Amino acid sequence: MKRLVLLASLLTCVASSHAAAPAKPIAGTQPNILFILTDDQGYGDISAHGNPILKTPNLDRLRAEGVRFTDFHVSPTCSPTRSALLTGRHEFKNGITHTILERERMALAATTLPQVLRSAGYATGIFGKWHLGDEAEYQPNRRGFDEVYIHGGGGIGQIYPGSCGDAPGNTYFNPTLLHNGKFEKTQGYCTDLFYAQATQWIDAQRRAKKPFFAYIPSNTPHGPYTARPEDRALYEGKGLEPATENFFGMIHNIDQNVGRLLAKLDEWGLAQNTLVIFMNDNGGTAGVKVFNAGMRGQKGSAWIGGTHASSFWRWPGTLAPADCDVLAAHIDFFPTIAAIAGAKIPAAVAKSQIEGRSLVSVLQNPAAKLPDRYQFAHQGRWPKLSDPNEAKFKVASVRNTRWALVSENGGRTPSWELFDLSVDYGQKNNVIAQHPEVVKELSAAFDQWWSECLPLMVNEKAMGPAINPFQEMYYRQFGGSPTSADLAKMDPKGALTFGVPKAGKKKN
Repeated sequence: MKRLVLLASLLTCVASSHAAAPAKPIAGTQPNILFILTDDQGYGDISAHGNPILKTPNLDRLRAEGVRFTDFHVSPTCSPTRSALLTGRHEFKNGITHTILERERMALAATTLPQVLRSAGYATGIFGKWHLGDEAEYQPNRRGFDEVYIHGGGGIGQIYPGSCGDAPGNTYFNPTLLHNGKFEKTQGYCTDLFYAQATQWIDAQRRAKKPFFAYIPSNTPHGPYTARPEDRALYEGKGLEPATENFFGMIHNIDQNVGRLLAKLDEWGLAQNTLVIFMNDNGGTAGVKVFNAGMRGQKGSAWIGGTHASSFWRWPGTLAPADCDVLAAHIDFFPTIAAIAGAKIPAAVAKSQIEGRSLVSVLQNPAAKLPDRYQFAHQGRWPKLSDPNEAKFKVASVRNTRWALVSENGGRTPSWELFDLSVDYGQKNNVIAQHPEVVKELSAAFDQWWSECLPLMVNEKAMGPAINPFQEMYYRQFGGSPTSADLAKMDPKGALTFGVPKAGKKKN
């Protein structure tokens, strides 16, 4: 099987009127930065990557007009990826080993990218899904964001034991959202609301002539799969399951919002001075049965299909459209953006926290090479208060550019399988018997990484409050109290086993 990145290259759209000039030095140039992150949209859920049903013309345009990282990787699930993007280091070293049960809270000692950008004069805003801790000290306004417009927990309407949960009764339509410390009852569809608020805020920064970092991490197309009826209708009658019809409809809505925002950048004359980045946060879900770009695995797995993400970097007139095949990752986002923004990373942070590397050199010259590296993926999600070592090799992997070593069913001992990605990106042929020296090298790297992570897993023994912080804030503002059903969901006594996947199932 040919490497799937070749497929992406063949399907590249014809360059538009925003075709870039030859690359020029970008470090310290302080462009505006617009970062779009979608939730559970897989690499295959883009028409330019070969999806036979889904149409994403505006995301295709972003891809065609920018630098496209063809071997870019994130974490298997959402909170982990978000923390790695904002800190430049692996999620386990940020204390994040799950998406709930206090194990989604980003370590308070971590320095974040928006904090560093603010020190360089940037205005910073988040519009959508935070999912790195709902208690006051973990909230984005304490982690470097000036403007905050978010829902709670891991998704709109979700409630879990402990500290992770959204405002009561929320749905994707007319949700109650937290705006700079106060809840607002809205009218409209969640994704439309987040993009509208971001657009309004960007306009204010434009008028103030201040560089901005606008982060739009939509909760869509994560389940529950609820699209606007007019968006779902586009995919009815095509032989899809109802969940996939909604899933593709939600992506269509994202695509339309991206198109409107790009049009605004053109209208305001900001396009030439705005770096627009698009990524997804983990492998796909409801769309993988339709198309998974030849990959094995999906969200929650350590296979390539669980971690391979889109990564488009568009900056008209500055970055020339091209594919870049270096092995890159979410941990590279922080140092790359900081370098472009001319934001100084404190020396202690650069030494003790930043594990990623700047991608500036390959953004300027996508044909350039960087030294090979190891990348580590792990599902996390062992039972609360249990010994992480019992799940050391459970849904875990380590890879470099050519080789991927995967243990799907191990515990304290591994069940390694080895794949040569240069000829088998779909991970179909286990060649572990033929390459013992590669297994020895990669497994030793994994052991070293795990030993570094263990002392930094600071949330393993944490127990959350009896009532979710978002629920408590909501009732303090509007009156009332949690229902018995809500309290049952929030009971921390049930947290010891809550969220542990049953056989054959994975918890989102």
